[in-house]
Amino acid sequence: MAEQLLIGGEWVPAASGQVSETFDPAGGTKLADFAEAGSADVDAAVGAARAAFEDPAWRDLSPDGRGRLLWKVADLIERDAAALAELETRDQGMPIALTTNVNVTLAAQVFRYYAGWATKIEGKLSSVSVPDTLHYTRREPLGVVGLITPWNFPFAIAAWKLAPALATGNTVVLKPAEQTPLSTLKLGALCLEAGIPAGVVNVLTGGPEAGKALVAHRGVNKISFTGSTEVGQQIAGAAAADLKRVSLELGGKAPSIITRGADIDAAVAGNLQGALFNTGQACGAYTRFYVDAERADEFTEKIAAAAQTLKIGPGLDFDTVLGPLVSQEHLDRVTGYVDGGVEQGAQLVTGGKRASGPGLDDGYFFTPTVFSGVRDDMTIAREEIFGPVLSIFSYEDEDEVVARANDTDYGLAAVLWTQDLTSAHRLAARIHAGTVFVNQLPLIDPGAPWGGFGLSGWGREMGTYALDEFTETKGVWVNLAR
Repeated sequence: MAEQLLIGGEWVPAASGQVSETFDPAGGTKLADFAEAGSADVDAAVGAARAAFEDPAWRDLSPDGRGRLLWKVADLIERDAAALAELETRDQGMPIALTTNVNVTLAAQVFRYYAGWATKIEGKLSSVSVPDTLHYTRREPLGVVGLITPWNFPFAIAAWKLAPALATGNTVVLKPAEQTPLSTLKLGALCLEAGIPAGVVNVLTGGPEAGKALVAHRGVNKISFTGSTEVGQQIAGAAAADLKRVSLELGGKAPSIITRGADIDAAVAGNLQGALFNTGQACGAYTRFYVDAERADEFTEKIAAAAQTLKIGPGLDFDTVLGPLVSQEHLDRVTGYVDGGVEQGAQLVTGGKRASGPGLDDGYFFTPTVFSGVRDDMTIAREEIFGPVLSIFSYEDEDEVVARANDTDYGLAAVLWTQDLTSAHRLAARIHAGTVFVNQLPLIDPGAPWGGFGLSGWGREMGTYALDEFTETKGVWVNLAR
C-alpha cells in the first residue's frame, strides 16, 4: 500500500489515485510507493489548514500550550531517533552516523528551541508624538504557510521550518522533495501523536506540480522554500502574482580561504569534512579552495591523499564516510560537471569517476574528486555542483583573494583558515556571505541565523530571525482622552 497524504488529520490517497516511487540510492531498489498529490489535494490541504487556523482549538491555544506541543514533538523524535535515522539513511543515502548525530538530533533541538520561544513573541510600546494616545504593536501569525523542503537533509530542514511556523501560531502545508518523502511523512505522524490539532500540519508528497499548485494557491499566505536557485526564482515570480510572502534558502558556492600562516593539517582535515559531508550534497559545503601560493602545492597533495582514504559505501554501514548521491539523475549531473572541468583544462588530481566494487555497483556512488589549476571562469568554479568535487586555486595577497572569493552570484557561506585573529575578523567583514566560519566545519544551530546573500536566497532561518519570517506586525492606536 502506498504511503498516503496527511490532510486535515487524516491519511488519504491522492484524489487522482496516482502514486510514485522512492528508491534506496545505495542499491537502486524501491523502498516504497507514495501518493502523488495534485492540485485537488493542494486545495484540500490548504482548506484544512485554513479551517484549523480559524478553529479555537488552535487559534485560542495559549503560547504555553503551543510550546508544550512542540516540546512533545521533540520528545517523540528522541523516542524514535534510531528508526528515524535508519529511515532517513535508506531514503536519502547519507551515512547513518550523520542522520543519527546531526539530522535527527538537530530536529529535536529545533523543536525544543522554538517551544521556548512560543511564550516570548512580543510586541512593543511605541513612543508616538500624538497627545493622549497609546500605540503598541502585536506580532501575529501569517495564516497558512507552505513549506517546501529539499532532498538533501529532508528531516532536519522540515523541522527547522515547521517548528517556528507552529510556535508563531500558523498552520502548515508541508511538501517534501519527491526523492525523499518518507521521513517527512513520519514527522507528520509524530505531530498528530503529540496532540497538534487536526489540520494544523498537513503533508503532501508528490512532484513539481504539487509544489507549483501550492505556491500559486491564493489561500496560502507565505512560502518557505529550500532548494535550487532556479526553482527559487520561479517561486518568487509566481508568488508575486498575489504578493505572497516568500523566504528562500537556495544554492551556494562557498569559498574556503587558507592563509599563509594557517595550520595546513587542520585546514586539510576541516576542509575535507566541510566539503564532503553528505557526499557534498549540502548548500553550505566548502567547494572553492583559495590557498596562499606558497602553500598551495602542499595543501593539494595532502587533501588529495586524504580524500583517497575515505570509505565509500552504503549509509547503513557505520564506517561509511561517503554515501551515494541521491539518484541516477544527480549522478549524471555531477559526472557532467567533472567531465566539463577536464575539458576546460583543470587538472584532475584524484577521483572523477563513479565508484565501483563490492556493494557499490548498483548504487549512485562517486569518488571524491580534487581539481587543481582551476580558473575562476571555469564552470566548475562558477556553478553549484552539489557533489564531492573540490576545486583548488592559489592566490598572492589578501585583496586579491577577497575579490576572487566574492566574484560569485552566491553568498551563503564561507570559511577562513588562519591563526591570526585580527586577520580573521578583517576577512570575515569583507566576505560577502550570510555566514562566515573561522577554522571550523559548516555548522547549523537553532540559535544562529542561516541564509544567504545574492542568489543564495531571501530571509533567514533559525534563531529569532525565523520568528520574523512567520509573523506580521500590527500597530494598535488607542485614544486615551475618551
